[in-house]
Amino acid sequence: MKISLRGPLAVALTALLLAGCSFQPGIIERQPDVDPQRLLEQAAQQTPEQAAASRLEAADILARRGNRTQALEVAKQIDDSRLKRQARVRWALLLSELGETEGDPWAVIQAGQLLDEIELPREASLTLRERLGLALGEADEPLAAARALLRVQAETERENLNDPIWAQLSRLDRRELGALRDDGDDLTDGWIALTELVRSTGSDIQRLFARLDDWRERYRGHPAARRLPAEITALSELRGQRVDHIAVLLPESGPLSSIAEATRQGIRTHHLAGVDSGAQLSFIDSSSGNMEALYQEASALGAQVVIGPLDKDVVSRLEQRERVAMPTLALNYGRSERNRAKGLFQYGLSAEDEARQAAQRAYGDGHRLASLLVPNNGWGRRVGDAFTDSWQDLGGDIANAVHYSPQAPATESAKRAATNPKPDMLFLLALPDYARQVPPNLDYAYSGDLPIYATSHLFEGRRQPRLDADLNDVMFADIPWQIPDAAVGGVEALPFLASYRELRDESDSTMFRLMAMGVDAYELALRMPQLQAIGGTELFGATGTLSAQADGRIQRRLPWARFVDGVPQPVLSPGVLGDDRTP
Repeated sequence: MKISLRGPLAVALTALLLAGCSFQPGIIERQPDVDPQRLLEQAAQQTPEQAAASRLEAADILARRGNRTQALEVAKQIDDSRLKRQARVRWALLLSELGETEGDPWAVIQAGQLLDEIELPREASLTLRERLGLALGEADEPLAAARALLRVQAETERENLNDPIWAQLSRLDRRELGALRDDGDDLTDGWIALTELVRSTGSDIQRLFARLDDWRERYRGHPAARRLPAEITALSELRGQRVDHIAVLLPESGPLSSIAEATRQGIRTHHLAGVDSGAQLSFIDSSSGNMEALYQEASALGAQVVIGPLDKDVVSRLEQRERVAMPTLALNYGRSERNRAKGLFQYGLSAEDEARQAAQRAYGDGHRLASLLVPNNGWGRRVGDAFTDSWQDLGGDIANAVHYSPQAPATESAKRAATNPKPDMLFLLALPDYARQVPPNLDYAYSGDLPIYATSHLFEGRRQPRLDADLNDVMFADIPWQIPDAAVGGVEALPFLASYRELRDESDSTMFRLMAMGVDAYELALRMPQLQAIGGTELFGATGTLSAQADGRIQRRLPWARFVDGVPQPVLSPGVLGDDRTP
């Protein structure tokens, strides 16, 4: 294989998506089927050109015989630059098809690089580009995915691409939509206008469908005007199902009371800001933990939806039920592998979620051997396990897992994490004071070039260039409200801007994150009919892009930032936007 995927895409995808497609190949003659293992053995003794051809033939035979896993592995290792042009087309179509069916999006992306290198026949080009777009979506590159799929639709006007295109557009923030708008064609303009229309109507489904007629009139002939995405069509069944009364169950005393107060302030402020105004709020003290009594009180007040509880133990008990008494948005995650209770949704600021995203990001950036540096407590073990499980599921290996004492200097722990064997990336879970010690100690251990991926916990939430200069080049995920410049290109582009401005004066970053969580909890509660009826409903919120999983757990997708001169800056993918600093 000639390529080491580097960065989420590792190739100039923008140019890739503009590749031409006029070449017409001749008929490809295949050898009669022979033993593929014999072909692979022969390849080890052949010239590079002969070996590539033999491996391609072996992969093709294996795939046709049903040995698709082995066929995929063989195809991924082929140096396609050694193949003749027609064979390269055959290789790309085979590899992309195997990657798609075997659940390996990076194999499809590897094959898709051919679009940037040679001219393909029209049908081959369209097939490969469509597969590439779907794979990019799976690899968490929605902007590049949308561009690829829109290119196919522009050439074919296929309406069956509406749903996959909408799935990617729904994940784009305002800055990414602006970048897409710069592509400047009518098809894309129509899609962006539809995306902005749906977002601007929030949870008001009645208003959405009233405005859709105007959109259809303006973009007459657009594929989405002929057939709306299924997710939007499904909303029509919910017209009239408006959430008018929400009960908020939060403790007023006990160990969780300070967390509850910050969350309560976010809910109350957002409600008073007038965003989607009209829902009544009833705050109920949940300190007793008696959910039956709390549900009865909420129902007696006329509430339709419940926000809370906050206590992890209570949520864990709720998720074991067959159903909950009222549609409920819990503000924590239970301990079970799955939430079983019908009507129960779970949402919180999970460090485990951030660890999984760090694994996905680092793997997408081309790293394969990771070390962990996490605290030697329950929190560190849980978050470290979440990273390790996700990393190994992706196919990565672990070099070292170091559990440090937060009270001790980082000198020895950082050295152990970075040596014997030396990893190609480090996952860091640490609070700011400890995190700032790690890069200088890696420099001292001659590992200063080791890419570091961290959770949000290392950032205090305000600019401190002198203090944070030691974190230069460290990448971390955080909520949009904490890193507006990196996340969306500036404060003005943030979701729920009025509420952000009202709450931003809060100096404690932990409390501010919880206030942002309260804002999103209120928005999710207003959308409870959508969450219950439509799988995969997404909200571009203050704490990330939120989507409901099949078991009701809300997953957050966070933006990434990198410290530059002690200040969080956007992380740009080298193949998309030309940031050659990405590891």
